[in-house]
Amino acid sequence: MRWSQDRILTTHAGSLPRPPELVRLYVRRAEGQAVDPAELEAAGRQALRWVVPQQIEDGVDVGNNGEQQREGFFLYVQRRMSGFGGAWQRRQRGDVARYPVFMQMMQEQQAARTAVSNFQPPKAIGAVRYLDPAAVDAECEDFRAVLGEVPGGFVEPFLTAPSPGIVAAAMKNEHYDTEEAYLTALADALRVEYEAIVGHGFLLQLDCPDLALERHISYQDRPLRDFLSFVERVVAAINRALEKVPRERVRMHVCWGNYEGPHDQDVPLAEILPLIRQAHVGGFVFPFANPRHAHEYHCFEGGVLDDDQVLVAGVIDTLTNFVEHPEVVAERIERVAAAVGDPRRVLAGTDCGFDTSAGMGRVAEDVVWAKLKALADGARLASERLF
Repeated sequence: MRWSQDRILTTHAGSLPRPPELVRLYVRRAEGQAVDPAELEAAGRQALRWVVPQQIEDGVDVGNNGEQQREGFFLYVQRRMSGFGGAWQRRQRGDVARYPVFMQMMQEQQAARTAVSNFQPPKAIGAVRYLDPAAVDAECEDFRAVLGEVPGGFVEPFLTAPSPGIVAAAMKNEHYDTEEAYLTALADALRVEYEAIVGHGFLLQLDCPDLALERHISYQDRPLRDFLSFVERVVAAINRALEKVPRERVRMHVCWGNYEGPHDQDVPLAEILPLIRQAHVGGFVFPFANPRHAHEYHCFEGGVLDDDQVLVAGVIDTLTNFVEHPEVVAERIERVAAAVGDPRRVLAGTDCGFDTSAGMGRVAEDVVWAKLKALADGARLASERLF
């Protein structure tokens, strides 16, 4: 995993805007309509060829495929694994449910979207196994091919994969006797994907919103200790899946949900960080532009990170069409670098993805690119002061 050796490197949290036609294809398939697989595959590859040079042009150092060939950051696993079927309705977020006027407004806004919902996912109705490594291999090979076509390239390329915990929480278990058995099966299935991504020479980012988000969804009516126990079980499952993956090739993204809402029921980072740090990873990605969590960079003061770990600080908000001023970005980076105590171990990133499931992004495509440029400009300003 690359460090910011002589300047602050920039990255983002994974998903980027998808072209409208690609979104429509994903939505039609999610609704059960017939979609030509060849047409969808071609649209995904075309989007990949578009999104990689766009990142490079905007100054992203550690970039990815924008998740163009997936309909969502975790939903895609239902097409690569056995055992999933049907659908169910996830619980409303605890913070949103406290504000009925806001909840109605949010529901009306979502109903007007052409998008794939993360809140009506399939269920686990059979044994979960990874069906064929060819699917993840093809995604990796497509990304590598496009990287070879684009001048300049990234300082380091990465690909994402979901945590066993977000799949277990979102895709309701109706097959396994216990949650632990379900998590174990998911870990063993996802191990194939984790090892393939690293085996193809990419950095692996684990997307783990469950380690914070599920406190105000699945565990909103239960004691904090029950949620912390869930975090412990998920981290153990992650470590099981990463047994053969060098920790310096893995970074972990944790957030409280990529949606505009009150977030006043979010679990504090200080409560979960000691457990999250037990994960065998070389870096963490946290949202520090988020108005509810911007202060929590203080949690990394006093040598909290291991000597070989880095911190990707979210300094760009993925839920607002404000384009952050580079000076604001630089100040955010500098605060985090002071807390960590070593700017080489800090990268500048986004709070979350810009389109975590197809069509759900709140930021206009052209504004996304402006935000990533502001990220690069702010990182340059911070680098002048820190190095």
